[in-house]
Amino acid sequence: MSSGDIAWMLTASALVLLMTPGLAFFYGGLVRGRNIVNTIMFSFMSMAVSSVVWVLWGYSLAFGDGNAYIGDFSHLVLNGLDVANDSEELLFVVFQMMFAIITPALITGAIVERFKFTTYLVFLVLWLTLVYAPIAHWVWAGEGWLFKEGALDFAGGTVVHINAAIAAVAAAFLLGKRRNPGLEPSNVPYVVLGAGILWFGWFGFNAGSGFAANAVDINAFLVTNTAAATAALTWGLISQFQYKKMSAAGVATGAVGGLVAITPAAGFVGVAGALAIGLGAGVLCYAAVQLRPKIGLDDALDVFAVHGIGGIWGALATGIFAVGVIGGTEGLIEGNAGQMVTQLIAVGATLAYSGIVTLVILKVLDVIPGLGLRVSAAEEDAGLDISAHGERAFVTDGAD
Repeated sequence: MSSGDIAWMLTASALVLLMTPGLAFFYGGLVRGRNIVNTIMFSFMSMAVSSVVWVLWGYSLAFGDGNAYIGDFSHLVLNGLDVANDSEELLFVVFQMMFAIITPALITGAIVERFKFTTYLVFLVLWLTLVYAPIAHWVWAGEGWLFKEGALDFAGGTVVHINAAIAAVAAAFLLGKRRNPGLEPSNVPYVVLGAGILWFGWFGFNAGSGFAANAVDINAFLVTNTAAATAALTWGLISQFQYKKMSAAGVATGAVGGLVAITPAAGFVGVAGALAIGLGAGVLCYAAVQLRPKIGLDDALDVFAVHGIGGIWGALATGIFAVGVIGGTEGLIEGNAGQMVTQLIAVGATLAYSGIVTLVILKVLDVIPGLGLRVSAAEEDAGLDISAHGERAFVTDGAD
């Protein structure tokens, strides 16, 4: 790698890490005021726990030689990788670590205001090991079966977003509904700030996934911004038409939906495809958020509506709009209908594996003495900021 490539990838890695604090603000602003600290801590602790798991065994399981379904322990504690001879792979370790950090943090939007914090820390270790690492291996490792099938996922539509979204559904299903959900976001500026940080960091997420400072990553940067802007505008206009008001939290959510949808496609589509993907994400994610309360599943912050629907649309849209001269693979529009079949297989496999294994993990944790999934009714009513952390997000004066 050239020094320019290395500099860009170090920058991109830092941008992706910044997305997790952005997610913390985005989610934190959407919950009730008594749960802001707890919600932010879900994301922040993923930065700590996931980083340690990744260097101990996560990277090896995700990208070690292994077989078509899982890596091995050849790089346990990054064994065999040294700075003198393997600096490029160590840079890859760093970049991929940031994806492993944010993916389980995304799940927490479905479990806020009622999930036991200590159990969450154990869940992080198990989920990264048993769900995230295998699916990352399937899609991104050279030996992975979906990689060999030719599934297109430039930056994590399946590995990150669909994976986390169906895990969120499993968690919300087992947890049940909140006792007293809030009627509106407690801090809309936090929501918009978080979305802005996510949008900014997403340039590293997508434009870094080509692992070089080149034309593909330039295009990925451009289409990422285009899709996010289109989805945000689409969401805002629909809201204005339906309610005669344009919600700031809604437009921020629309932008995130567009970012999710362009993620698998960023290295394969042009601006026209990005416009279509952003438009589709704005419409589909908006509709899914409107539908969710009617289903009865308390996916509190609409993780599946945004990351699941957005991720599925993005993965399938990659198969539709992929341009051969950009990413080397033609999509449906250019006559390659078979790519759609491959994309459907990747989506279905991710949904099935992540959903089932996450259910098993959570069910086991729920019956282990001293763990369990849900806080007590008294703790939930008091708010998890006080009951789990002994802190409050806002203190008006020193006497309070």
